[in-house]
Amino acid sequence: MAGLELKKDFPVFGQKIHGHPLVYLDSGASAQKPRHVIDALTRFYETDYANIHRGVHDLSMRATDAYDRARGVVQKFIGAAHEDEIIFTRGATESINLVAATWGHENLREGDEIVLTQLEHHANIVPWQMLRAQTGCVLRVVPIQSNGDVLLEDVLAALNAKTKLVSVAHVSNALGTVLPVEEIIKAAHDKGIPVLLDGSQAVSHRSVDVQKLDADFYVFSGHKIYGPTGIGVLYGKRAILRDMPPYQGGGDMIASVTFEETIYQEPPMRFEAGTPPIAQVVGLAAALDYVSSIGMDKIAAHEDALLAYATQVIGEMKGVRLIGTAPRKAGILSFVMDGIHPHDIGTILDSHGIAIRAGHHCAQPAMEALGLAATVRASLGLYNDEADINALAVGLFKVQGIFG
Repeated sequence: MAGLELKKDFPVFGQKIHGHPLVYLDSGASAQKPRHVIDALTRFYETDYANIHRGVHDLSMRATDAYDRARGVVQKFIGAAHEDEIIFTRGATESINLVAATWGHENLREGDEIVLTQLEHHANIVPWQMLRAQTGCVLRVVPIQSNGDVLLEDVLAALNAKTKLVSVAHVSNALGTVLPVEEIIKAAHDKGIPVLLDGSQAVSHRSVDVQKLDADFYVFSGHKIYGPTGIGVLYGKRAILRDMPPYQGGGDMIASVTFEETIYQEPPMRFEAGTPPIAQVVGLAAALDYVSSIGMDKIAAHEDALLAYATQVIGEMKGVRLIGTAPRKAGILSFVMDGIHPHDIGTILDSHGIAIRAGHHCAQPAMEALGLAATVRASLGLYNDEADINALAVGLFKVQGIFG
């Protein structure tokens, strides 16, 4: 299988871990950063940094231009119709909290229902639980199958006259399951129900077009798509955003302030109070430019082939059981080993320079539904190749050897 051979673009791979070449299989938690992003951040801090939307001096205008350009980059990357549908947040978690605290408070009352699945990341559970405590709304949870799949008919069965929102993952962070989001959105919209998609694990593996999806809200984090930490995106349809109240109050989200009355800016500025994460936004734009230059279709094809290879190699090992074998998957291979705790596996693999994730992956309800406390998760990035999977297999044989 011919790979993309992009490790050279990532300085982190120039080092050894415990005397071994780094094998990084934890991109689902956070992806490594290419030189293109690192250089963009360094250049911005060295030559262009200032606060934005406030100054008339050259540095401020340059920083403002870079920040505003980034919004257009994100708009194009996810296929949004308008730049003002892109809101910068600290991450996908804050994006969901923003929707819950604004749209949710405006639109949900006691007895109204939000449909989730058992696959959700905690960030797509806890904000709705907090809203439930405040409003009396109800969370209706769609079960997952033993193979980690979510059946469309189970989602449809959960929709009723009380449903006011469907909020589901595009791709599961724990298992890699790709949910039937196109069909879910259509069915929900046929009943007048808006849909939020958590795209944190989707945007780095697949082309995303929010207009084709017809999602009402779409969220993702920059650090999972090779950008900086501390930056995320909330996409919302223009008509919906204009009816939402502010999330926080402060500078830059106001048109005018007196002690008697404050007039708020139109979206997206209404939702970006205070000094924003300017450099992180610049870094996010650089990351999206980078993956776009490679081509998301090429990235998807590479990772799909690599996931198939990993599924075969790891799945054929004695004493290893794959967790999450849905027919549609992206970028993630979860498994357990007979008689060996995932944390022990992770520790031994690290001693051989192999970075994986061991635990419940911030998806405890999914683990509970599958009768597990934890799994080992190998999550792929565009820089991974067959050699990484072979190294993982060798590492797992060594784990088995240690435990007899």
